Amino acid sequence: MTARKLARAIQLDESDSLVFHRPAASGEWAISGGFEFSDWGEADLVGKARQAFANGWLGLDTFGRATFVAVARIETAEYDALAQRLAVHFCEIYGAPSPEAALPVAREELSQMADLCAELDDNTLIAVSRELTESGVREAFRIIDTQDARLDQIAIHATPDE
Repeated sequence: MTARKLARAIQLDESDSLVFHRPAASGEWAISGGFEFSDWGEADLVGKARQAFANGWLGLDTFGRATFVAVARIETAEYDALAQRLAVHFCEIYGAPSPEAALPVAREELSQMADLCAELDDNTLIAVSRELTESGVREAFRIIDTQDARLDQIAIHATPDE
């Protein structure tokens, strides 16, 4: 079985702490988190909320936002724990009836991120951009090659032994 990949929030400087209400911690697993904006309109796009909408990834520890993520391998047990954590978040913040009911949606969110990362090299940097359209929120992803990003000095590499 091929190792599963996901992405970790990366802070290249202190700007995330200045532009987001709640910045994600560097190294925490992250997903797009575009679901947060599904019922937003132009009136919601002001200040730091606008920045989160425009290009923020959702960290899965702090549920804060990050401008960049980097691809990394993830162990199955950790991936499964993230799905559980996200399901609980759906209950606490979005009113899902139970973690069990929210778990398929949480897994789908993680699966979409894993699909985005699957064919990318470890440490590849990814940025997201969003815009409101008549049909809803549209997301686009920009891939920054590892050689261009020089993330080998920044990204967190973890193994089950560490």
